[in-house]
Amino acid sequence: MSTDPNPAQLSEDLRSALKGLMRAMRRDAERQDSGLSLLQTMLLHSVGERPGIGVAELARMQQVRNPTMSAQVKALELAGLLARAAPDPQDRRRSGLQLTPEGQARLDQMHAQRMDWLSQRVARLSPEQLRQLAAAIEPLTLIAQP
Repeated sequence: MSTDPNPAQLSEDLRSALKGLMRAMRRDAERQDSGLSLLQTMLLHSVGERPGIGVAELARMQQVRNPTMSAQVKALELAGLLARAAPDPQDRRRSGLQLTPEGQARLDQMHAQRMDWLSQRVARLSPEQLRQLAAAIEPLTLIAQP
């Protein structure tokens, strides 16, 4: 007699597996001496995904105070990775952020390193585990949707 998987237990197992995966990815990212903090790396990703985003919106997204975000943005500007766009015609106090070419190159490099790291670990799986992982992608994508 087979029983259906328990959603509560699957949820706990999934949370634990994802937590371990994210921890391992962070450890590996820290070993890559990018010279950026985790927050700065996340900011580059956010600006890359949403060019023109403002400092206040970034602060809300990352759940940090505006002065903290302003300091991080300033550091990334000084490093030549972010630039401010022309002020918003509707609100001259606001200017959106964009990646500089160097910022985009750094982001691309970090992405390539993470993909290499993940690909190496996925390659360790058996053919059956690869099939199981492939079958899990769609449900995981559905779980991630709001």
